[in-house]
Amino acid sequence: MTAGAGRVRAVLFDLDGTLIDSAPDLAGACQDMRSERGLPSLPYELLRARVGSGARGMVAAAFESAPGDERYEALRDEFLRRYELRMMRDTCVFPGVPSMLSQLGRRGLPWGIVTNKAARYAEPIVSWLELRPAAIVCGDTTAHAKPHPAPLVEAARRLGVEAAHCVYVGDDLRDVQAGRAASMGTIAASWGYLGVGDPVSAWQADHVIDSPEALLPILDAS
Repeated sequence: MTAGAGRVRAVLFDLDGTLIDSAPDLAGACQDMRSERGLPSLPYELLRARVGSGARGMVAAAFESAPGDERYEALRDEFLRRYELRMMRDTCVFPGVPSMLSQLGRRGLPWGIVTNKAARYAEPIVSWLELRPAAIVCGDTTAHAKPHPAPLVEAARRLGVEAAHCVYVGDDLRDVQAGRAASMGTIAASWGYLGVGDPVSAWQADHVIDSPEALLPILDAS
């Protein structure tokens, strides 16, 4: 663990793909757009792998459109509108997450969320799922988004803990990069979306875990 001397004093989590499975609703918004255009549905796993890239990744997967393409902005805006209408339909907390968060509370460890998702989407979902982080930093909270360390540093500040005494848990390479840049310990969640680049084993996280419960022994040993 790269966190500074002394035991871990707070835990920060990515949201989508780490604490919650939002892929059904994000993919569903894409499938709705394709259906309305008379296009066939795409394999769910193809869309799921792009969830960590946000609207840009979803539009790219569904319509092969990227920033700079004349269609991109209209497709992105439609995707976001459709997603907001259904974002609390099928999204759920990953199995094992509630018990893991309860264990953090019993250990007296505060926890927070750092996500690139905009607050207008993230905050209602977190409330609906009855997650109760001590701090939440969204993609539009600070001037920078992950992999920049600023959102993680801001979350640590809100928790009243030095960044070097936090660990960050996420399911994307950018999460590991942000955590390392913020001088936090880094833990990769292999049950998440993982993106389409290098395998999780190549991210150079301090630990890779296969279930939420596997976080606890790492914290106990820190």
